[in-house]
Amino acid sequence: MSLTDLEAEASVPPASEEPDGRKIEGRSPWQLAWARLRQDKAAMTAIVVIVLLIVMALIAPLIAKWVGYAPDFGDRKLGQTADGLPVGPNGHHPLGTDRLGRDILVRAVYGARISLLVGLVSTLLAVIFGVIIGSAAGYYGGAIDTVLARFMDVTLSFPYLLFAIALAAAFGASTPLTIFVITFFSFASIGRIVRGQVLQIKEREFIEAARSLGAGSVRTMFIDVIPNLIAPVTVLGSMTIPTAIIFESTLSFLGAGIDPRTPSWGNMLSDATETYTVAWWTLFIPALFLLITTLAFNILGDAVRDALDPRAERLFAAQKANRKKKRK
Repeated sequence: MSLTDLEAEASVPPASEEPDGRKIEGRSPWQLAWARLRQDKAAMTAIVVIVLLIVMALIAPLIAKWVGYAPDFGDRKLGQTADGLPVGPNGHHPLGTDRLGRDILVRAVYGARISLLVGLVSTLLAVIFGVIIGSAAGYYGGAIDTVLARFMDVTLSFPYLLFAIALAAAFGASTPLTIFVITFFSFASIGRIVRGQVLQIKEREFIEAARSLGAGSVRTMFIDVIPNLIAPVTVLGSMTIPTAIIFESTLSFLGAGIDPRTPSWGNMLSDATETYTVAWWTLFIPALFLLITTLAFNILGDAVRDALDPRAERLFAAQKANRKKKRK
């Protein structure tokens, strides 16, 4: 090879560089997912709404101080009419009052604390237990799989409202009890999906390679199997949060959830059943907060699913295109 050929070969940039000399940096699947998520305007709007709700819940005492009323304070002078009815939005109570003269705005922001706390904590616990039980059932199989799978089936078939009402009657309505009930009836659906994912993962070549190299069951489970569950579990968790929030509101509305003395959107809706015909704001405000919160989490959950698995988005788009062609 001549000197000219060597110089020409040396002048060609390597495959990992752009023609202008800049290096091409690879991106991880999570970076690609975040890039897709940032391009979704609906998802970014949902994230902004969720952040605002969290900030509102955190500064609830400051909002109460600004309004000038505690969440359990009944303003009989300015918060009720001469007939003892709630007053509508005004300068003293920006969103009106309830049947006891309590400020709706203050109770709504304090209710955000309860709803977000219960929704996030119960979802986190449900994901943890669902991953542990589902992974054990799918990976070990045999008798362990039979027992754990049947346990999850029984849990899913149990009437959760009757269970929650019975526990509330026996131990009293409380936040820890509500979190326990939601966690108990949410982990099974996550566990069943995780079990199915593990059954597929453990048959792949890299698992066989790890076993052939002498890797034990525990190491294979935590090093090779569970890391491959992060993406589907993230999607499941993001879509379980709004379900948990609705679950808590339903239980509180029925008197089997949060302590009735604690401000929560479910308790506010329950109180509004006595006055909503003459005071629409007592029903509309907590329902609006609940709608916005669950809608934001649902939109974010769908966007996270599409970002982590773009093939599903393309599949749905292809199905829609086929339907349009058939209609034409």
